[in-house]
Amino acid sequence: MVLVLKNEQIEGLVPMAEEIEAVEEAFRELGEGVAMNAPRARLRVPWKEEGGQYFFNNIMGLVPGMKSMALRIDSSFSKEVEVAGTKRRVYPGDFVGLVFLFDMDTCELLSIMDDHVISALRVGATSGVATKYLARKDARVMGLLGSGDQARTQLTAALAVRPLRKVKVYSPTREHREKFARQMSAGCGVEVVPVGSAEEAIRGSDIVTAATNTVNPVVEGRWLEEGAHINSIVGGDGYLPRRELDDETILRAGLIVVGYKRQIFLDRQAEFADRLDRGLVKADDLHELGELVTGRCRARKDEKEITLFKNNTGMGIQFAATARKVYDKAREKGLGTELPLELFMTRRADKVYSP
Repeated sequence: MVLVLKNEQIEGLVPMAEEIEAVEEAFRELGEGVAMNAPRARLRVPWKEEGGQYFFNNIMGLVPGMKSMALRIDSSFSKEVEVAGTKRRVYPGDFVGLVFLFDMDTCELLSIMDDHVISALRVGATSGVATKYLARKDARVMGLLGSGDQARTQLTAALAVRPLRKVKVYSPTREHREKFARQMSAGCGVEVVPVGSAEEAIRGSDIVTAATNTVNPVVEGRWLEEGAHINSIVGGDGYLPRRELDDETILRAGLIVVGYKRQIFLDRQAEFADRLDRGLVKADDLHELGELVTGRCRARKDEKEITLFKNNTGMGIQFAATARKVYDKAREKGLGTELPLELFMTRRADKVYSP
């Protein structure tokens, strides 16, 4: 049977600490050359209105240690808006976002899942892995930019790897950041305070995380403290040149780690493409998270070094690891709707089918 899972059934199924372990294992296998990750592919075309576009997303990867292969797809509409003087890319209206989970032993389709909760979970956990390896052990204060679902998992991931005492959150809409602070303070047992600017959130913070939908940079390097660790998740490309970090942030970072280096060059990702062209950073200065986890890339060299992790792309191995955890938990709890496997399988018998 193929298990169909909706977002509301997936929410809260996998504790963040377990998710971080699963994602770390996926990156370890990738760093060892065992797991496989295909570059993310996207189709975009202007659609409906000025600044609007139809968007299709395709991500796939496999993690043999989990016998897991996953394909994530999205079909949606997006447009650019301005909020509090800042340009942002938003995705209004209904959409299709699915993760297909396959078993590598049997080739069977195990599950079809909504992708929204899974996506925020795997992005947060990936930043959590980077923070575990790069942030100072005594990091206690976090500056968080953003107050949406991505910001929630970024915070819970940071709390899973560092004993934070205080979190300062900023987002352009006051009621959003105040609501986020109330909810996360109550839910996480840590002091979360709303602040009035990105600068106020960043100054004095040991960990700085940008989880925004901005188009223009929101993190300025001059605000960073010595020894800070930075996480950034906006994945702008040549079509949509979105960045969260200014030039000074890149220049001050003594160590830069990314999720998947190849994607930077395939997409001409805005955070690095122009800066590579201008010589602000060299390709050899960019290291992958899989290299960090396996020890092929060093961690921070001292307590004063500024480290940066750019969570730069959706990766199939993230979905393969996360979907497998979600599937196993859902089976244990008897959640979801079952569809007959025969609707999806091709039985060869004596016939010659491709592949």
